[in-house]
Amino acid sequence: MTAQTNGEGAFRVLLRMEINPGMEADFEKAWRGSTEAVTGHSACLGQWLSKDNDEDSVYFIVSDWTDEAGFRAFESSDAHLAHRERLQAYRGKGSFNTMRVVAHIEGKAASHGA
Repeated sequence: MTAQTNGEGAFRVLLRMEINPGMEADFEKAWRGSTEAVTGHSACLGQWLSKDNDEDSVYFIVSDWTDEAGFRAFESSDAHLAHRERLQAYRGKGSFNTMRVVAHIEGKAASHGA
Protein backbone atom coordinates (compact mmCIF):
# COMPACT_ATOMS: atom_id res chain seq x y z
CA MET A 1 0.00 0.00 0.00
CA THR A 2 1.10 3.56 -0.57
CA ALA A 3 0.98 6.45 1.86
CA GLN A 4 -2.15 7.56 0.03
CA THR A 5 -4.08 4.43 1.00
CA ASN A 6 -2.73 3.31 4.36
CA GLY A 7 -1.81 6.62 5.95
CA GLU A 8 1.93 6.03 6.49
CA GLY A 9 3.80 9.25 5.96
CA ALA A 10 0.61 11.30 5.98
CA PHE A 11 0.46 14.58 7.84
CA ARG A 12 -2.29 14.23 10.47
CA VAL A 13 -4.20 16.97 12.24
CA LEU A 14 -6.07 16.34 15.50
CA LEU A 15 -8.51 18.95 16.72
CA ARG A 16 -10.20 18.52 20.11
CA MET A 17 -13.33 20.61 20.41
CA GLU A 18 -15.41 21.25 23.50
CA ILE A 19 -18.85 22.12 22.17
CA ASN A 20 -21.10 24.45 24.12
CA PRO A 21 -23.52 22.23 26.12
CA GLY A 22 -26.83 21.63 24.38
CA MET A 23 -25.39 22.43 20.93
CA GLU A 24 -23.98 18.98 20.14
CA ALA A 25 -26.65 17.91 17.62
CA ASP A 26 -26.49 21.26 15.82
CA PHE A 27 -22.69 21.05 15.72
CA GLU A 28 -22.77 17.55 14.21
CA LYS A 29 -25.26 18.72 11.57
CA ALA A 30 -23.16 21.78 10.73
CA TRP A 31 -19.98 19.70 10.55
CA ARG A 32 -21.54 17.11 8.24
CA GLY A 33 -22.90 19.87 6.03
CA SER A 34 -19.55 21.54 5.56
CA THR A 35 -17.03 18.73 5.14
CA GLU A 36 -16.52 19.48 1.44
CA ALA A 37 -14.56 22.57 2.50
CA VAL A 38 -11.93 20.19 3.88
CA THR A 39 -12.25 16.98 1.88
CA GLY A 40 -12.56 18.94 -1.36
CA HIS A 41 -8.99 20.20 -1.01
CA SER A 42 -6.56 18.39 -3.30
CA ALA A 43 -4.16 17.54 -0.42
CA CYS A 44 -6.82 16.06 1.89
CA LEU A 45 -6.78 12.26 2.28
CA GLY A 46 -9.81 12.10 4.57
CA GLN A 47 -11.50 13.42 7.66
CA TRP A 48 -13.22 11.85 10.70
CA LEU A 49 -15.49 13.18 13.44
CA SER A 50 -15.53 11.28 16.74
CA LYS A 51 -17.43 11.94 19.95
CA ASP A 52 -15.83 11.27 23.32
CA ASN A 53 -17.46 8.43 25.27
CA ASP A 54 -16.91 10.07 28.65
CA GLU A 55 -17.47 13.77 28.02
CA ASP A 56 -20.76 14.57 26.27
CA SER A 57 -19.63 17.81 24.69
CA VAL A 58 -16.15 16.76 23.51
CA TYR A 59 -15.42 15.89 19.88
CA PHE A 60 -12.27 15.03 17.99
CA ILE A 61 -11.78 15.90 14.35
CA VAL A 62 -8.96 14.07 12.60
CA SER A 63 -7.85 14.85 9.07
CA ASP A 64 -5.06 13.31 7.04
CA TRP A 65 -3.10 15.21 4.42
CA THR A 66 -0.60 14.25 1.74
CA ASP A 67 1.99 16.44 3.46
CA GLU A 68 2.36 19.42 5.77
CA ALA A 69 2.70 21.90 2.91
CA GLY A 70 -0.66 20.76 1.52
CA PHE A 71 -2.32 21.19 4.90
CA ARG A 72 -0.75 24.62 5.43
CA ALA A 73 -2.02 25.72 2.00
CA PHE A 74 -5.52 24.63 3.04
CA GLU A 75 -5.16 26.26 6.47
CA SER A 76 -4.61 29.68 4.92
CA SER A 77 -7.34 29.30 2.27
CA ASP A 78 -10.63 31.16 2.14
CA ALA A 79 -12.44 27.78 2.24
CA HIS A 80 -10.84 26.93 5.58
CA LEU A 81 -11.55 30.32 7.08
CA ALA A 82 -15.23 30.07 6.11
CA HIS A 83 -15.45 26.49 7.41
CA ARG A 84 -13.84 27.44 10.72
CA GLU A 85 -16.20 30.41 11.09
CA ARG A 86 -19.27 28.17 10.54
CA LEU A 87 -18.19 25.88 13.38
CA GLN A 88 -16.90 28.56 15.76
CA ALA A 89 -20.35 29.34 17.20
CA TYR A 90 -20.53 25.83 18.68
CA ARG A 91 -17.05 25.74 20.19
CA GLY A 92 -16.28 26.61 23.77
CA LYS A 93 -12.60 25.72 23.75
CA GLY A 94 -10.28 23.14 22.33
CA SER A 95 -6.80 22.17 21.26
CA PHE A 96 -4.94 21.52 18.02
CA ASN A 97 -2.13 19.05 17.33
CA THR A 98 -0.26 18.05 14.21
CA MET A 99 1.76 14.90 13.61
CA ARG A 100 3.23 12.63 10.95
CA VAL A 101 1.95 9.05 10.71
CA VAL A 102 5.01 6.82 11.08
CA ALA A 103 3.31 3.42 10.87
CA HIS A 104 -0.05 1.88 10.04
CA ILE A 105 -0.88 -1.77 10.55
CA GLU A 106 -4.33 -3.00 9.59
CA GLY A 107 -6.20 -5.21 12.01
CA LYS A 108 -7.74 -8.54 11.14
CA ALA A 109 -11.20 -7.07 10.63
CA ALA A 110 -9.91 -4.62 8.01
CA SER A 111 -8.27 -7.35 5.99
CA HIS A 112 -11.49 -9.37 5.86
CA GLY A 113 -13.66 -6.56 4.58
CA ALA A 114 -15.54 -6.32 7.88
